[in-house]
Amino acid sequence: METDGNKGYIERETLQLVLEEFTQEQKTNNQHIEALVIAVNNVGNKIDAFKKEDNTAKSVSETLDIKAIETILQKGFLDIKFMIGRQPKSIVRKFQILLFPEQDAKLFYKIVFGRWFLWLVIMVALSNLYNWGIHYSDNNKEIEMQQIQNDRIRKAWEYMYSNNDKETKKLMKKAYVNSLESK
Repeated sequence: METDGNKGYIERETLQLVLEEFTQEQKTNNQHIEALVIAVNNVGNKIDAFKKEDNTAKSVSETLDIKAIETILQKGFLDIKFMIGRQPKSIVRKFQILLFPEQDAKLFYKIVFGRWFLWLVIMVALSNLYNWGIHYSDNNKEIEMQQIQNDRIRKAWEYMYSNNDKETKKLMKKAYVNSLESK
């Protein structure tokens, strides 16, 4: 219970301190505003005085040469434009992934998908060409292996046929005829 009472007292004190600080700041702000109002009134009075003097201005009998002043002002304006142009511009970098572009969607998709489809067709064609080349190479290699094996068998057959007696030759002819009939 006592802690609740202490907390309430502390909260009231802190609120009172905060409010006092705010009132002090408000007073100083009011003083500054009053000083500004007085300064603005003084400037307004001076402007009114200058206007009255201007209304009762003297007539100037001499014509002024304002060409030199115009050239100086034009040069000053060009210098100001140049300085403004030289100031660093803020660079904003945006990273976006857009499925639908903000503007010129038809042209965007015509260009992008036209290129994508072209590259897709080229990739599919290259892939099929590569697969056909591998298949062709494997087939040629297998044919060469079969020819080498057949040449070895034929040479072995001819060697045995030429170097054996008549009975073996008859048996070899019979085996050759039987192999042709079984196919």
